[in-house]
Amino acid sequence: MSLILAVDDSPSMRKMVSFTLIGAGHQVVEAVDGIDAFEKAQMQTFDLVLTDQNMPRLDGLGLTRKLREHPNFKQIPILMLTTESSDLMKQAGRAAGATGWLVKPFDPVRLIEVIKKVVKV
Repeated sequence: MSLILAVDDSPSMRKMVSFTLIGAGHQVVEAVDGIDAFEKAQMQTFDLVLTDQNMPRLDGLGLTRKLREHPNFKQIPILMLTTESSDLMKQAGRAAGATGWLVKPFDPVRLIEVIKKVVKV
């Protein structure tokens, strides 16, 4: 399947997301915040980035902007998985280059459906 970078500062959320993705046949690399994710993104190419918004050091929007500046991530889907649900925040996500927006708590079946729609493997 695909290689997914899962970014969240909550260890329990990272584990839940990883468990869901691995159970659906994906490979997962975890990152603890935007800086960690950006560093890992420099070392390998991912098929999808799934990121939280509210994190220390570099939030999800900042990570999305930085990744979109990198040639390898111009076309890679970036999904925001966050508690943020305001239209203003979603607009900011689109402006930063996010492909889609999912609100926590997430439905594992819905998460996998969305990934299938946006990942071209």
